[in-house]
Amino acid sequence: MLLTVDVGNSNIVAGIWQGDTLERSWRIHTVSKKTEDEYGSIFRSLFSDAGIDPRSADRVCLSSVVPSLSSAMEAMLERITGRAPIVVGPAIYGKLPIKVVNPYEVGADLVADAMAAWDKCGGACVVVDFGTALTFTIVGADATMLGVAIAPGLGTAVNALSRDTAQLPFVELVAPPDPFGGNTVHAIQAGVVYGYTGLVEYMVARIRERIGADLKVIATGGLCGVVSPLTSAFTYVDQDLTLRGLKLIAQTIR
Repeated sequence: MLLTVDVGNSNIVAGIWQGDTLERSWRIHTVSKKTEDEYGSIFRSLFSDAGIDPRSADRVCLSSVVPSLSSAMEAMLERITGRAPIVVGPAIYGKLPIKVVNPYEVGADLVADAMAAWDKCGGACVVVDFGTALTFTIVGADATMLGVAIAPGLGTAVNALSRDTAQLPFVELVAPPDPFGGNTVHAIQAGVVYGYTGLVEYMVARIRERIGADLKVIATGGLCGVVSPLTSAFTYVDQDLTLRGLKLIAQTIR
């Protein structure tokens, strides 16, 4: 059994793998000030509810983009599983089939995304990850991570509107009936959801023009389901792509 854990700015996502099958996954809210003991209690509860013994994990792979939690999560996972996690970072990048050009600046989750995308596509591809940030990770035909484009995520945009304006509320991220609204909720939904759909389509078109290849496009992340039904830009939609990349990294690093 393999346990993969991705610590993101908004959510921590964990998955249990048996071979190439994702048997179980969990998504919990990231709280950067929680301690190793608090997250240990949460993870033990999740395992207990699923009827899984965490010590049955023979491998653990961790990625984190929240520095304040990285050490605590690493220690917690080792404590509850009895296994020292493989930590995704510059120390292991040289052992991967993809080439990480700027290892000290790229996020560990994006390396996992690139790993899974390359395995799935076998050629030039771009991963559009709908998280706290909206990221475009480009992998060239020679398996080199060529670069990343970063924009505020959909949830981040809605939160900013609600926080920084006097009369605009927080709204659910769903597509409204029209690309404009007759009320405030629909107006915000139209601007954010349809606006971000256009952003994604334009960015994919520009990246494809620059790469000049048969580019595959994969959507992932917690909010990918908001935009993916509205566009034909994506070759694949895989909400578990990051966990899949962590599985591949764990299988590569021996």
